[in-house]
Amino acid sequence: MAGIVGYGVYIPSYRIKVEEIAKVWGDDPAAISRGLVVQEKSVPAPDEDTATISVEAARNSLKRASIDPEKIGAVYVGSESHPYAVKPTATIVAEAVDAAPNLTAADLEFACKAGTAGIQMCMGLVDSNIIDYGLAVGADTAQGAPSDALEYTASAGGAAYVVGKQDTIADFEGTCSYTTDTPDFYRREGKPYPKHGGRFTGEPAYFKHVLSGAKALFEKMGTEASDYDHVVLHQPNGKFYIRAARKLGFSEEQYKTGLLTPYVGNTYSGATPLGLAAILDIAKSGERIMAVSYGSGAGSDAFSITVNDTIDDKRELAPKVQDMIKNKCYVDYAIYAKFKGKLRMAGLSED
Repeated sequence: MAGIVGYGVYIPSYRIKVEEIAKVWGDDPAAISRGLVVQEKSVPAPDEDTATISVEAARNSLKRASIDPEKIGAVYVGSESHPYAVKPTATIVAEAVDAAPNLTAADLEFACKAGTAGIQMCMGLVDSNIIDYGLAVGADTAQGAPSDALEYTASAGGAAYVVGKQDTIADFEGTCSYTTDTPDFYRREGKPYPKHGGRFTGEPAYFKHVLSGAKALFEKMGTEASDYDHVVLHQPNGKFYIRAARKLGFSEEQYKTGLLTPYVGNTYSGATPLGLAAILDIAKSGERIMAVSYGSGAGSDAFSITVNDTIDDKRELAPKVQDMIKNKCYVDYAIYAKFKGKLRMAGLSED
């Protein structure tokens, strides 16, 4: 099957701490941090959006892939915060990385799992020999209404993967998905912020799909938790992530590397791809990884991946996840609100 030829990430450098948001709304920061297992989150600068994040991540993935970008046959960008309602982000990315125009490109949307859907699409095209390489990106500048619980976690960031068969650093052993019509989270056309079902987003939504997707992969591959060295799951918050990992039988040693929410928040479509990248940053040849995404609406994509020894030659060719986590500058709520466009002035057109 196809494998990962290169991967790259981008996380904005601005951060806001949980206590800064809690101070504005009169919440208990200790209770928020403890309940969500989050300390701070990334904040996009005024000139950063899903397109710029995707371009940076894609460029970094190509540095590791070390391929001619003209060999890319498909570009998919998964996000729920594309900068244009009508105008693809994928064409911006393809042009920015100097890909040849004889490719297929599309924007994908499935809440937080659109990035992994793009990886599956690239796998199919590569395995069927329709293309040599595909580029899949998961990125978001997530939205959370003022004073809503989402405001503590909704952040920004993304990761990109070059999928192919030659010179892979990790190989896909198998993939499967679990999908139902479960409306736990949605945003109507023209509305600035999404709505969520509160506690409904837990058991019948996130946990049902993540656990079902993972168990389906276990059955398909004939594996169990102990067969994997690392696992990464979608992480709307640290609490859900840890609980799901433990329910599947994984230990802290297996799930801790992919857990990024406490430090950067929930990057939505970028969450599972970024967590996987953090694992690839430290994984050794022969180690096995399980990755399971989740997107509200609802569905999960699960992957079984084995790392090979080529990763040692490519790992240092682009910035690592921890490099970007450590590169940070804190802002207060006023600057955060300005950057996120939460202050809307009457009479001014957004165009």
